[in-house]
Amino acid sequence: MGKNITEKIVSNHLREGEMEKGNEIGLDIDQVLSQDTTGTMVWLQFEALGIDEQKTELAGQYCDHQTYQFDFKNTDDHRFLKSAAQKYGAQYSRPGNGICHQVHKENFAQPGKTLLGADSHTQTQGGLGMLSIGAGGLDIATVMGGSPYYIDMPEVVNVRLEGELPEWATAKDVILKLLQDLTVKGGVGKVFEYTGSGIDSLTVPERCTIANMGTELGATSSVFPSDDETKDYLRRLGREEDFAPLEADDDAEYDDEVVVNLDELVPLVACPSMPDNVVPVTEVEGEDVEQVIVGSCTNGAYEDIKAFAGALDNNDVHEDVHSIVAPASKQAAEQLAREGEVADMMDSGVNWSESTCGACIGIGHVPGSDSVSLRTFNRNFEGRSGIEDDDVYLCSPEVAAAASVEGEIVDPRDYADKRDVPAPGIVLPDGFGGQDPDLLDPADAPDDVELDKGPNVGSVPLGDELEDVVEGETILKVGDDITTDHIIPATSDILKYRSNIDKLSEFTLSRVDENFADRAEEKGGGFIVGGENYGQGSSREHAALCPMYLGIEGVVAKSFARIHKANLLNFGLLPLTFVNDEDYEKIDEGDDLHLGNVMEAVDTEQETTQLTLVNETTGDEIPVELDASAREREYVVAGGKLNHTKQNA
Repeated sequence: MGKNITEKIVSNHLREGEMEKGNEIGLDIDQVLSQDTTGTMVWLQFEALGIDEQKTELAGQYCDHQTYQFDFKNTDDHRFLKSAAQKYGAQYSRPGNGICHQVHKENFAQPGKTLLGADSHTQTQGGLGMLSIGAGGLDIATVMGGSPYYIDMPEVVNVRLEGELPEWATAKDVILKLLQDLTVKGGVGKVFEYTGSGIDSLTVPERCTIANMGTELGATSSVFPSDDETKDYLRRLGREEDFAPLEADDDAEYDDEVVVNLDELVPLVACPSMPDNVVPVTEVEGEDVEQVIVGSCTNGAYEDIKAFAGALDNNDVHEDVHSIVAPASKQAAEQLAREGEVADMMDSGVNWSESTCGACIGIGHVPGSDSVSLRTFNRNFEGRSGIEDDDVYLCSPEVAAAASVEGEIVDPRDYADKRDVPAPGIVLPDGFGGQDPDLLDPADAPDDVELDKGPNVGSVPLGDELEDVVEGETILKVGDDITTDHIIPATSDILKYRSNIDKLSEFTLSRVDENFADRAEEKGGGFIVGGENYGQGSSREHAALCPMYLGIEGVVAKSFARIHKANLLNFGLLPLTFVNDEDYEKIDEGDDLHLGNVMEAVDTEQETTQLTLVNETTGDEIPVELDASAREREYVVAGGKLNHTKQNA
């Protein structure tokens, strides 16, 4: 039996375990990346391991979230990250150089390689045939120390693309269609592998847009073949030597199949406030728009902005619209500037922003109250834009251009007919250039480099070893689809404390309950109770680290998002799921919960263990499950992965 692409990459990197669905495997990782809001903890944890040099083929440290540097805390973080990268052997991308996924794609992504990133959209590089996986920062640190990355062998879904995109339909519409059909939970435990004749018509940047938002499906990764299009794209980047062909065998097998007929797609939008709330743009036509932003790691590349400019076609931006371009990299901005596109867009009334994640995480360009913001981003979780009651729609650059001109959401095909605008399509330059000064190599004499820690850079807190009885109050009960943005917001007033856990923990779950941190501290910890898909969204390990710091013992939920569950285990918290979902109703906020005989339940080689959670307030006995590997159980017993790693160094 032949192998699919995922199996080929896994088998070439398999260090531990057997490549059978559901089995825990240990993968050798070729490349890692982190960004400035996750990277500080990555390097502090790496420092705590006591290792002199990172051991992967390539590590990239990018500064892309806090580039506006509102005060010394942001700037000090960047100084620390630069010193850590130079001391331990990583590439350092300076603030303003661009978003990690775009800059990594331009400079380092290679077909057939593995990439682990401390950012959930790491799977962007799957568009070039990499097996790219998002993870928590502690996993990145231990991989840089030489450990494999452990994960359950995922299901592999064959997403077969047939036909060819019609005019004004885009790669963004492909992934929005999958979200509409499969929802934000449809990819949990799965790799989406793209096949079919429709791939031939998609450029690498289009493939990367689709792979990027596999994260919104909850997928472990997304991967495309490496073919002539991949070789051509790498040639344009001046990296043709990095090309390697990669495709599934003719007799490869898959766990499931999804078919998307590209020629049937129409322009789509994701309505507030979830990426899977997708409808044809015709269903929301006429919705007034006050803000349009083109950018993010999803649609901020040269090709996306070029398409936006082409669809704009020198028409003036509507007087009621604030239209903004935030390029995903300085390279993209420079290329567009040399071609005159930047000046033309500015002449039409478009404003230009720095190459940063920025508005995607609620930093800058916060929309006005009671207004609609139309964005080419990947997430529109409620409040993520920086204002709680926001109305954010997700769309393609073409839909964004039409709305910029018309002042309302319109079908770009009708806009094109009205204003005689040709479909822009995807245009690639013959060659990309620039940005080398903004990528710094590791120091030639790393022993001479001192870590530059400002007053806001704290230390790594360690968890307590597991006890046989775990009990405490239900500090908070929440519903379905709680995101890591809910748990630790990423707005500018909070993000600057990512390297200061003592301060950052004060904001834990503040978007849900502003008194949560005070109550947890007062009660000496306890439990959080959640619904479906608890912890979806960003890979930020702070969403587990801060609850641990506040004394939270565990989270009981109907289900967990993959990365957040792993982060909870990494920091010694118990991620428990209800055996019967209806038992969620048997716990109220303030109820006292009790788990007994915990050590016996955890100290087993079984993958799934059932425990009895006693609600001492009501007397109900509630069966819950711990689904964790033997290795993850050792982390919990030790009080976290960092404790365990240091004990066994």
